[in-house]
This record gives sequence, C-alpha cells and structure tokens, in this order.
Amino acid sequence: MTTSEALDMARSESPLGTLTVIAWTIGPAGDRPVTPFLMVYSLGDGRDGPEAGVMALRAALDGMGVPVGGAVVDTAQDRRAGAHLLVEAQRAVLTLPFMTAQCPVPAEWETAAHESGQVYLIVPVTPWPAGRPGEPVTEARLKVFVADQDTVRNAAHLMVPVSRIQG
Repeated sequence: MTTSEALDMARSESPLGTLTVIAWTIGPAGDRPVTPFLMVYSLGDGRDGPEAGVMALRAALDGMGVPVGGAVVDTAQDRRAGAHLLVEAQRAVLTLPFMTAQCPVPAEWETAAHESGQVYLIVPVTPWPAGRPGEPVTEARLKVFVADQDTVRNAAHLMVPVSRIQG
C-alpha cells in the first residue's frame, strides 16, 4: 500500500487543479531488478473542469517535448524535457517545467532508485479522482488505473535520472 501526496495547483486559478504524485515499485522479476515508478496525475478538479484539465496537461507535456502515448523519453539524453528528480532521506523531489512536488518514498523505493540511477515516470492526462491525496492506495486499485489501456495510451512516459545531494 502506498499513499499519494497532493500538489494543489491553486484549483480556483489553474485548469490543472490538484496534481498528485505517487510512488511504487515493481519486481524483481527473473533477471530484472526492482523498478521504481512515480506517477503525476490530476484529480480533474481544475477551474474549468476535467476536460480543460486534460487539455492543459497535454499542453504542458507538449511544451516539454514529451509525447502523450508515444515512446518513452529518456530525459538523461533529452534534457529539453526539463525533468529533474532528487531522491534523499526517503523523499523524492520531482521538478517538471509546470510543477515541483515532494513525495515520501519507502526505503526500498529509494534504494531501487539509487541502484538503477533512474525512475520510470508516468504522467497520464486522464484524471484519477479516486486517487485522493493522503489516502492509502491499495496495489489492486493502483494497478486498475495504471494498467488501463486508456490510461496507458493517454500518458507520457519518461525515464528520469536520479540526483543526490552532494556532501
């Protein structure tokens, strides 16, 4: 079970409304190591309703040069996307051109992120109002949304390198 963290984009002022970040891992499986995932999704509660939020999120991703429903963008190779991820002290701090958010992560997630050196980021434009911030999300509930063909087809997929604080 994991808990989502909200980044309220000033619902009354922004078409994006509440953007939420959630972290989970998959694996290991066979010879594949544990893969850390992050997802940024909208609750669909923006100023002008869910449809306007979908269009605004598509425009934000387009502005990053990241296709919705296209190939996975490796942001280590394509820096113009402007995606950055700092992982320290069981926190993931994700910065995208249109948002910055912190998300608590379990120790296993942090270890996997540091070992792999990157995190798979999914940004579906389809709102997920059932993924309320601060409420526990079961693996089954998360899987239903993330594995839904409509969600997959209407999402940006990125590999984001992991940064650490230099000490």
